[in-house]
Amino acid sequence: MSIETGTRTGQPYRYTRPALVEPDWTRFPGWQGVTAEDWASVQWQRAHCVKSVRQLRALMGDLLDEGFYADLERDQAERATMSMLIPPQMMNTMVPALTPGGPGSLTEAFYADPVRRYMIPVFSDRRTDWPSHPHATRDSLHEHDMWVAEGLTHRYPTKVLAELLPTCPQYCGHCTRMDLVGNSTAVVDKLKFAGKPTDRISDMLDYLRRTPSVRDVVVSGGDVANMPWPRLEDFLTRVLEVENVRDIRLATKALIGLPQHWLQDEVRSGVERVARLARDRGVSLAIHTHANHAISITPIVAEASRAMLEAGVRDVRNQGVLLDGVNADPDALLDLCFALLDGAQVMPYYFYMCDMIPFSEHWRVSVGDAQRLQHHLMGYLPGFATPRIVCDVPFVGKRWVHQLAEYDTVLGISGWTKNYRTSIEADDADALDRTYQYYDPIHTLPPEGQEWWARNVAEHERRHGTGLTPAEAAEASRRTAALQAH
Repeated sequence: MSIETGTRTGQPYRYTRPALVEPDWTRFPGWQGVTAEDWASVQWQRAHCVKSVRQLRALMGDLLDEGFYADLERDQAERATMSMLIPPQMMNTMVPALTPGGPGSLTEAFYADPVRRYMIPVFSDRRTDWPSHPHATRDSLHEHDMWVAEGLTHRYPTKVLAELLPTCPQYCGHCTRMDLVGNSTAVVDKLKFAGKPTDRISDMLDYLRRTPSVRDVVVSGGDVANMPWPRLEDFLTRVLEVENVRDIRLATKALIGLPQHWLQDEVRSGVERVARLARDRGVSLAIHTHANHAISITPIVAEASRAMLEAGVRDVRNQGVLLDGVNADPDALLDLCFALLDGAQVMPYYFYMCDMIPFSEHWRVSVGDAQRLQHHLMGYLPGFATPRIVCDVPFVGKRWVHQLAEYDTVLGISGWTKNYRTSIEADDADALDRTYQYYDPIHTLPPEGQEWWARNVAEHERRHGTGLTPAEAAEASRRTAALQAH
């Protein structure tokens, strides 16, 4: 259903209780001999991740046209900000209901698949007019600028983000931390931590002890599932010794993409020990995960979520990302929310607008579209499980999409205010009076707005030069020439 339309009779969205399904992985030629025991093994899952075009070809056989592989190879060479890393569990949720036929039989459906679109982006997915927004940056949220210790971001008054490691069990194409996380790609030379892990953790803990205003610690990376459990448990135990800490949240996409990790006996018993200690000390321990489409919620995901709740975590919550071509549709979002809530006991919590990182414009939607999507979500879910759609505004933080202070819909420029200083603004007298800007994707603007951006970008490049690739510079010149002719 389009966000602009509804039905004249009945309800625009019809609720049916979701039935979770684990797709048959043997439909892929490379997994025809894989047993249920193999599939349940986290070691097997990690060892058989798809990391390259060659491995994808070995898995899919001739089910995809050669054109798809060429499309993917070009993206890896010219656009990809994240290297390929897809666990079998996540790969298996792509084209889940189709029975393969002859050569090339899955190509069209594979191109259209919502999980494929953000896990295995290809060059033809990306926009050619504005592949990157002129204001896109590698660290679009300036998290590194707000490091108070290496890997420890203090943006909000009472909360910090602890990036323990720079790796994940899987790499999403739209990753907001593309500046740090994963292997370098042809277009992004990744930032590397300078300090030793033990020194970085010691510095983080020291900051928590001497900063009593911090009560909430998000433990992330990367993904905590990539940290050996004994090391993670040691860190969490030491955080729990800090008197001012009242909330700990473990951030892991692996609950969706590698649930086998959270079902290991060592991990389940370890979470139980940490949860018991947290309860004894009056601290809330929760897990935050990241699912973007209902087809990712399978029985084993529900089993892993249930295992964590039984181990004693207070809640399992989902922080999805709003992505055009994946879930930027009321039905898709509501289907996902009900699959999470009814199927897996995961709380729909946030949908973030995709951040302004390079080559992400084909995923991003405007603030106006996000507001309309929020409108269409209301009333179907319980209030406590109705997710907020938020815009993570640079130098501000997450804001509900209806909180903007001003909005020029022609130029796609929204203004936002805030009520706190980040860790880099202690001496900035104007921080709370300033209006901070966020930018809609240019291709979503009316013609006059698109023309304004083309003229101004071209003029800026004429005056100051360009950091664009030769292909992007040629495209900018083409746009300018077209406007002049017009």
